[in-house]
Amino acid sequence: MTEEKRKIVIPGEVIAKGDFLPGEGTEKRNNEIVALKFGLAEEQNKLIKIIPLSGTYQPRRGNVVIGKVENVTFNGWVIDIGCAENAFLPLTEVPRFVNKDEIDEVMTIGDIVVAKIWNINKRGIDLSIKSRGLGKVDEGMIVKVNPNKVPRVIGKEGSMVNLIKEETKCNITVGQNGLIWIHGNKIEDELLTKKAIMFVTEKSFVHGLTDEIIKWFKEERK
Repeated sequence: MTEEKRKIVIPGEVIAKGDFLPGEGTEKRNNEIVALKFGLAEEQNKLIKIIPLSGTYQPRRGNVVIGKVENVTFNGWVIDIGCAENAFLPLTEVPRFVNKDEIDEVMTIGDIVVAKIWNINKRGIDLSIKSRGLGKVDEGMIVKVNPNKVPRVIGKEGSMVNLIKEETKCNITVGQNGLIWIHGNKIEDELLTKKAIMFVTEKSFVHGLTDEIIKWFKEERK
């Protein structure tokens, strides 16, 4: 079961028999590796794991996410990032000094922001916008995809998203929570980017997806 030979499996299905190790989403029963969730089975160096094709976003430290301001407090912003609990962006994690009475001027309810998860604890999820490429979204469009399709949109070492960027000349910021920010010089370029991303998510189980998207761009340009 190589990179080219991923196959869709359902819970309870036997993926492989023999000298294999169970990875994420699988377990070993006697001499068999069995699927615990619906998704794409993938084998690497005798380790079999499942890439989920559906489900909700599981926040992880270091993830870049895109969220919406839900509330403004005296010391920061409550951000909805599409998981069970809201995240919080404190004033101290903004790259410039902000007076507490000017907090609304930086961001207010309904604004969209690109942020990074820097901590997860019992109180919740803490965000930061101190790194390059993070902050309030003022232009472009936001596209929503299933969070579990994000690895396919990004591709191996960024190969898929870089290909789409080259073809469309748009900037693309992929949030691990399934929201994607597209920003180009022309609305037509942004719409083409959106269509390409939707094509990738719909065909996420297809072998040779890179070749498919190259063909797709050629067809779109006819």
